[in-house]
Amino acid sequence: MRVLMTSFAHNTHYYSLVPMAWALRAAGHEVRVASQPSLTETITGSGLTAVPVGDDEAIRELLTEIGGDLTPYQRGLEFTEARPESLTWEYLLGRQTMLAALCFAPLNGDSTMDDMVALARDWQPDLVIWEPFTYAGPVAARAVGAAHARLLWGPDVIGHSRRLFTDSLARRSVDQREDPMAEWLRWTLQRYGCLVGDDEVETLITGEWTIDPGAGSTRLPTSGHTVPMRYVPYNGPSVVPDWVSKAERTRVCVTLGVSARETYGKDVTSFQDLLGALGDLDIEVIATLSSTQLEDFDSLPDNVRVCDFVPLDVLLPSCAAIIHHGGAGTWSTAMLHGVPQIMIAGLWDAPLKAQQAQRLGSGISIPPDSLDAGSLRDAVVRVLGDPSITAAARRLRDEMLTAPSPAEVVRIMERLTAHHGSGRPAGSVTDHPQKG
Repeated sequence: MRVLMTSFAHNTHYYSLVPMAWALRAAGHEVRVASQPSLTETITGSGLTAVPVGDDEAIRELLTEIGGDLTPYQRGLEFTEARPESLTWEYLLGRQTMLAALCFAPLNGDSTMDDMVALARDWQPDLVIWEPFTYAGPVAARAVGAAHARLLWGPDVIGHSRRLFTDSLARRSVDQREDPMAEWLRWTLQRYGCLVGDDEVETLITGEWTIDPGAGSTRLPTSGHTVPMRYVPYNGPSVVPDWVSKAERTRVCVTLGVSARETYGKDVTSFQDLLGALGDLDIEVIATLSSTQLEDFDSLPDNVRVCDFVPLDVLLPSCAAIIHHGGAGTWSTAMLHGVPQIMIAGLWDAPLKAQQAQRLGSGISIPPDSLDAGSLRDAVVRVLGDPSITAAARRLRDEMLTAPSPAEVVRIMERLTAHHGSGRPAGSVTDHPQKG
């Protein structure tokens, strides 16, 4: 079958698609990957066929508007809120409005939508697999009658938020109903001569089915059909340093990322002070820092090794803990290797993942506004001294390893796509259904 995979132009979002893409290729299926032009080199660097669509202007405009500060946006996209008294209609509607207008629409601009639909009409894919921000994927699939599925890279906060919203929407009188996501998608599809009903809108938002590489304990209650898949890390082309396998002391990885450091650096002790707080511990600290990040450093403790980049899939088996900002690949790779996580999480779904780590006993959450040298040191000492945290992290690893591999999931994709083509709904196939 022909499979079109799509991600907007962001490396880490695209990386989540690569193992599935290669499993499909290895099974003999045709695969093309569509994204804005700035991702083309990353796609071809993963050995896959790239199809540039649209342009990068909408994404550039969004980044310019944000100005590098995501904090105001995050205030309206709080995914940890669970108190019924706070989940009011106004709150839920506001979140849907922000998702549609400030996130999904800019990342799927008109030129991207137009080119994606044109590509689908020309190539006629049987299946479209899309990462959760790239709604040009399901729109193109609907325009040509192809099956389509989301492939997650974290907890399904979009699907869960949508479920809470539609439950609230159903309780309102018809004349008081607003649905910005549905309006945007209906208006978009009308441009291509497609009319969609309410049920079809929900399918467009969350996929005809969802491929979920997360541990079962971290899944959120959502509507629809879920196919679990074992997480397989992909970090792009990389080389293994010769020191990775030579740990002589307990090893702790620190990888906060450039964007996280810029965000947290406004309000907390300097990053150099944070690493300095670990200098008197009998551990080896591996810190991923670029040459630009190192410019402001006067010195580092003797037990800190700095590297610009090392694939976490190679490094983490030798680590007793990892300190990070909650990024999707880091979070998943740490779970896959059963490594306790100390999360300094402030953006998108990262606070939820940190909350889950604390609830499951597999890590510690330090809110960015509580981070200082003392709190970081205390968290490291606690994680290294409490075997129950490591045991909980290893239970999550075992959960992930029980899921079908991407190669096994290919067979499920074949069956679901065939059922779509025969007119039966994807949910009628009971391969690992996820009930919410």
